[in-house]
Amino acid sequence: MIQIQGLTKIYRKSQPPAVKNVTLEINQGEIMGFAGLNGAGKSTTIRIVSGIIFPTSGKVLVNGHDIVREKVEASKHIGWVPELPNFEPNGKAIPLLKYYAGFYGIGPREAEEKAEMLLKKFNVWEARKRPLKDYSQGMKKRFSIAAAMIGDPDNFLFDETLNGLDPEGVKNMRDFMLSLKKDGKAVFLSSHILSELENVADRIAIIRRGELIKVIDRSELGSLGKSSVKITLHNSDSKVSGILEEFGSVEINGNVVYIRDLNIPQAENYRITEALFGAGYRVISITTESEGLEEYFLQLVGEGK
Repeated sequence: MIQIQGLTKIYRKSQPPAVKNVTLEINQGEIMGFAGLNGAGKSTTIRIVSGIIFPTSGKVLVNGHDIVREKVEASKHIGWVPELPNFEPNGKAIPLLKYYAGFYGIGPREAEEKAEMLLKKFNVWEARKRPLKDYSQGMKKRFSIAAAMIGDPDNFLFDETLNGLDPEGVKNMRDFMLSLKKDGKAVFLSSHILSELENVADRIAIIRRGELIKVIDRSELGSLGKSSVKITLHNSDSKVSGILEEFGSVEINGNVVYIRDLNIPQAENYRITEALFGAGYRVISITTESEGLEEYFLQLVGEGK
């Protein structure tokens, strides 16, 4: 479990905090998505959780261990995959993984076996004898995932890990994160690809200008933002607009009528049907649609907010 408590990071006193009073928990067996515009504070938050930089105030507990005061013990329980992995350019895969394994107390023989297994799992085995400076960005990301896995930690941090991957790589990464969830791991995933957060996340935390402004549960994804109603009529005409305008903004396209910016609760949609029936119209179908995550996200983080 990762517990982020009142986290604040100030780089310069003359500037607003990069992260301000963020509180969030990522539980075992959960994928927590993390969304925000560039500069919103996503990477700063993840770098603090990983122990790479220190917070100005607040704290992070990893399996109950403070990432600042108990850094060695806390770090044993974290696997971190940064957006742009950076390794010793002339280093090679197996020696590096064996070196990282030493931090977890893994002996040389077991470390070599785990290194071979992980390099094969993430399709880096064929390049094991080449220096990492010759790896493509995608290969470096796959190697960084193997490095994060070497100690079999309980918690994983993925900072824009999907960026730069081809469609097959994105799918493989998605399947991998779901397997971590199945194994009871806690996953903290920062991504600009909102559709992928929708695909895998149990909850999505939205950060704006350093402040956490919303946490969306997966059960809420189908009912975000403003609702609209799509109605198919048997006998639509121009008078429909006047009948329905009290419920929102009306658009007519043949026998299909849309009511945008619905101003009544979804539970009262029966009033729309009653109004149409009362005016002599025959309703073939009526469905309610809500804004998707992308539209809702842009409304929340818009610069004018």
